[in-house]
Amino acid sequence: MNPYISLIILVVYFAMLITVSVYTSRGADTNTFFTANRQSPWYLVAFGMIGTSLSGVTFISVPGAVANIQFSYFQVVIGYILGYIIIGTVLMPLYYRLNLISIYSYLEQRFGFWSYKTGSAFFLLSRTVGSAVRLYVAAQVLQLALFKPLGVPFEVAVAITILLIWIYTFKGGVKTIIVTDTLQTFFLITAVILTIVLVSQELNLHGLSDVWNTVQSSGYSKVFYWDFNDSKNFWKQFFAGVFIAIVMTGMDQDLMQKNLTCKNIGEAQKNMFWFTAVLVVVNFLFLSLGALLYVYAAAKGIPATARTDEFYPMLALNHLGLAVGITFLLGITAATYASSDSALTALTTAFCIDFMEIEKKPEEKRSSIKFWVHIGFSVLFYIVILIFNRMNNKEVITAIFDLAGYTYGPLLGLFTFGLYLKRPVMDRYVPFVCIVAPILTYYINNHSEEWFNGYKFGFERLIINGLITFIGLWILTDKKAKKLA
Repeated sequence: MNPYISLIILVVYFAMLITVSVYTSRGADTNTFFTANRQSPWYLVAFGMIGTSLSGVTFISVPGAVANIQFSYFQVVIGYILGYIIIGTVLMPLYYRLNLISIYSYLEQRFGFWSYKTGSAFFLLSRTVGSAVRLYVAAQVLQLALFKPLGVPFEVAVAITILLIWIYTFKGGVKTIIVTDTLQTFFLITAVILTIVLVSQELNLHGLSDVWNTVQSSGYSKVFYWDFNDSKNFWKQFFAGVFIAIVMTGMDQDLMQKNLTCKNIGEAQKNMFWFTAVLVVVNFLFLSLGALLYVYAAAKGIPATARTDEFYPMLALNHLGLAVGITFLLGITAATYASSDSALTALTTAFCIDFMEIEKKPEEKRSSIKFWVHIGFSVLFYIVILIFNRMNNKEVITAIFDLAGYTYGPLLGLFTFGLYLKRPVMDRYVPFVCIVAPILTYYINNHSEEWFNGYKFGFERLIINGLITFIGLWILTDKKAKKLA
């Protein structure tokens, strides 16, 4: 694909986002940046959250991974449904009742100072690494399609990518992101549907029935796996999906910050339930696209790439024509920036509220702190992306969930214990429990096949990690303190 076409697409795309940013940031202060003054329409939040949840990782890795895992990932998606119901009926009413900006403030009210700081720190670690990896996906694609043909090194391409995000988020924050993510989600969903249509035309398929029959007969459409020793076992995947949804959405400042911009809990719940329905459909579309891409490659004699993450970009940019190439670039750019821009804002919010105590300062000081923290996380993204580029050697989606199983586990344990048990704990020892739990989980994971008769952990590492944290908090029960009312 001609790199100058890619450049034009990128310039027009970001001109649009910056125009939206200028409009939405008029008269913005730090309250606008953090909460959008709690005036966001629920339907915009729901639609925009699709792009934030999926990211460039889903856009590239899920279709590519179909070759190895078929449609087994949909078992995780089915688990998401129950997870999002729990978020909408248990966590969100709590956050609205306490009128939180940072959701980790709950941990201070429930346990104390050290639990609060520990929970927020684990979020900062989890989201910084996860979002940097997602951004790394887009940077690689843009490098292939645009920067490399123009002679721009990867390090410079990454810097340009992050700078563009900073430019359109630094003023309006979450208020800007509610609108830009809605636009980007539209581009993402349009891209996957249009790509399916264009690939189907290349395969001479007519109508949905032909497409579905081709997907079913492809050998890639198996959804359910029942061998309990297989990491793709249904129950492992389902319950992992439940808990992944709870921690990576309901206990994650990024996505909850958007929910907390709605006018009231009723509108926020409508947002969550509509978001769930659309997300399930979109994930199924991505899996179907993956099957069609492999069928197309086999029909045309195109060899698969060594790394599945590179398969979809390779076909879109080199084999499927200009229309698919343009559609792909719009989709991957929209998906990745919808995820990364909100993550940058959420990280800035959590650090400012939880560690800089920005709420206690005058507006002028708040604005200055927010500005420099925003820059700081942008630089941190850049560093993590370069490190990951040197170290990663497996599918990106697997790498992210590997990390999530270790870093989100303590959050799962903390919130679950706080919500369902009234026991006070010895707060000063909570950080030690939250550090030990991931270490023990890693050790158990490495010996699971040896200890448990061939049992191999998958995404359920997250559950084990949360359980260890929960047990640790139980042990730390402060028997001298009275139970909470």
